[in-house]
Amino acid sequence: MMDVIQLGTKLGAEIRGVDLKKPLNEASSHTIHEALMDHGVLVFRDQAIKPEHQIAFGKQFGALTVHPFSPSLPENPELIILDNNQHNPPRLTDVWHSDETFREEPPMGTILRAVIVPPIGGDTLFASMTAAFEGLSDRMQHFIMDLEAVHDFKPFRSLFNDSEEDKKKRRQMEDMYPNPNHPIVRIHPVTGKKVLFVSPQFTVAIKGLHERESRSILDILFHQAEIPDHQFRVQWQPDTLVFWDNRSVQHYAVHDYYPHRRRMERITLKGDRPYGPSAAEGKDTEKEKQEGIKENDKGPTEERPKRPFERQET
Repeated sequence: MMDVIQLGTKLGAEIRGVDLKKPLNEASSHTIHEALMDHGVLVFRDQAIKPEHQIAFGKQFGALTVHPFSPSLPENPELIILDNNQHNPPRLTDVWHSDETFREEPPMGTILRAVIVPPIGGDTLFASMTAAFEGLSDRMQHFIMDLEAVHDFKPFRSLFNDSEEDKKKRRQMEDMYPNPNHPIVRIHPVTGKKVLFVSPQFTVAIKGLHERESRSILDILFHQAEIPDHQFRVQWQPDTLVFWDNRSVQHYAVHDYYPHRRRMERITLKGDRPYGPSAAEGKDTEKEKQEGIKENDKGPTEERPKRPFERQET
């Protein structure tokens, strides 16, 4: 029998009683999805699975995406390999962020599995960006409610040098990911909750503000993820798998384990285009849609209407 054990006050739960080597039945899939909506971060311990099991598990919750920069296996391009050691120091991940917000449609969720863990350290911190928004003053919430921010793949720009080949590759990536504008306050498409959707990793400016104004406001908003009350910490063990909602959760990978080895394998699930409070007017959340379907079912039956290259990832 599957159990959902709450671990943190604002986010985080452990799922027990499930073997991810086996396909989920409908009831188990529903329980995991509901737990993800309620807790934002789900921890599965003692899952001695292979990459194909992780991929199959992810596909039960949506289509998988391929990261444009990260190293992966040729036979499994959706599987990102994060293998850090004394010869390949960790980089780019010790900054608060939601994954890949430089996309027009950032990932819905991320599933990360520990293969090799260091003897000590290497934890991942998570922050509820719903709690981060709710922690702002009423005046600040009102001020940012309908603002948009510009997102960029800025940490990956350091991967390019000044050679003509790298300049060409950088231009290709700029054409593929042309600085989308996302609402600063995102409405979660399932829960309908307001989420603070900016991060120091990918957010570069607030649209319509002077640079100094933008920088000052973003510094205030970025700080919200750093408040311990909003956080949950995962201490990795071999065969631990964590599934988080990228739409409402940010994370920070601690680099304190260097020079020891830490190997993680990750997949991401395709998401949708973020929308803010104004665009949400008249829209039903996925939960409301499902409740509407169930309500209708109670009545009489009737007619109803190529990646250019691979490098280190974040």
